[in-house]
Amino acid sequence: MKRDEGMTKGVAAVVVTYNRKALLRQCVASLLGQTWADMDIWVIDNASTDGTGAMLASLIGDGRVHYQNTGGNLGGAGGFEYGLRVAAQQGYDYVWIMDDDAIPEPTALEALMRAAGELGDFGYLSGKVLWTDGSICRMNVQRDLKLRNISDFTPKRIPSGAATFVSLLVPVRVIREVGLPIGDFFIWADDLEYTRRISLRHPCYVITDSVTVHRCETNNGGNIATDRPERIPRYRFAYRNEVYVYRREGLRGAARLMLRTPLHVLRVLVKAEGRKAERIRVIFGGTLKGLSFRPNVKYPE
Repeated sequence: MKRDEGMTKGVAAVVVTYNRKALLRQCVASLLGQTWADMDIWVIDNASTDGTGAMLASLIGDGRVHYQNTGGNLGGAGGFEYGLRVAAQQGYDYVWIMDDDAIPEPTALEALMRAAGELGDFGYLSGKVLWTDGSICRMNVQRDLKLRNISDFTPKRIPSGAATFVSLLVPVRVIREVGLPIGDFFIWADDLEYTRRISLRHPCYVITDSVTVHRCETNNGGNIATDRPERIPRYRFAYRNEVYVYRREGLRGAARLMLRTPLHVLRVLVKAEGRKAERIRVIFGGTLKGLSFRPNVKYPE
């Protein structure tokens, strides 16, 4: 569907990728198949070595697909900081954010844009995210205004206090106001921090008739107690970054952190099949670093 006059000058779909060209190909194909046609695609490549650039070369010629190589692996957080800056500088009105393994259904963007036209003032709109078996994707469950996981997705519009970067629509005017995602996070919780930063200033919503399938490996969410041994070191970013986020929530955030750390340690002791000491060290190490972590928020200009 073409845009109505005066509604928007266009949408930039920003996709961050790293060495997953097969999934990226499916993601880009689903974006090109959207019923809302007033959209360009910006692939932000964290210096992939699997031939991602060559794979995209045949698509770039149609004028809708754009490719930016960051020159190094900036992590998901750095990639989204880079991509949102580019979209804002290019003059788009909205940015639609997603991972390279996200497959939006054909009407996903149209549903978000219709809601955007009806609402007028909002900070972000987030679509409903399913896993490959049709169940709600646990990694992408949005949070309500009290930062509790949303469990009922039957209403068409649900107020939200935090969301993820899988099918997130943000007006560029909001990006200019609140700044960019924090690239120094590298991975994990950059979406939680960013959407919370937005929702503290503007009303935000989950639009449940906008549907995206997230083709992540499992539907377990991030869990240091059950994740593969080679992924354990990555969790140091998760704990550091989440402590930074909850530090800003006052007493509620402090209470959450006080309960969270012993709960996660207990989960490791009960559920982990190996490397329990390493997992616990990562929990405490990341948490301690988060107490002094003070990254800078950057702006598009």
